[in-house]
Amino acid sequence: MEDTDQRMGKLEGLTVLIVDDDRDVLESFQMAIEAEGADTFTADNGNTGVERCLSENPDVVVLDMMLPGRSGFLALEKIKGREESPAVIMVTANEGRRHHEYAESMGVDAYLLKPVPLRQLIETIARLGEGRGDARDDPRDVPED
Repeated sequence: MEDTDQRMGKLEGLTVLIVDDDRDVLESFQMAIEAEGADTFTADNGNTGVERCLSENPDVVVLDMMLPGRSGFLALEKIKGREESPAVIMVTANEGRRHHEYAESMGVDAYLLKPVPLRQLIETIARLGEGRGDARDDPRDVPED
C-alpha cells in the first residue's frame, strides 16, 4: 500500500491567492501550485487582490510588488492588518534592499525575486503553509468510531 504522503502534493489542503498583473506569471504560478494539490484563486490588481483575500481567507498569498490599482505594499498593509492574516510571499523583479527591508517591516513572510524558480515558490508556500488550511487537520489523526 502506498504511503498517503507520497500520493499527496506538497500543498494539499492549502488555499493560495495569487496576485499579479502579468498574465503569464499568474498562469504559470497557478499551474505549478495547483499541480502540488493546492486550491488557487487569482487577482490581477491590488484592489481585487485585497477584496478577494478579505472575502475568501486564503492560507497563503503570493503578492506582486508592482500592481495597478493598489501597490503590493498597500495591499500587504491591508492584508496584514487583519487579526488572523494569511502568510504573504512578496514577489518582485526589484532587487533593491530598501524595498525588501520595507516589506519585512510590514510583516511579509517571504520575499522572492523574479524570475522566481517554481520549485522555490512551491517550497516557500509549503513551509509557510504548515499548520494552515486543511493541513491543520490530518485525517490520519482522527479516531475511528
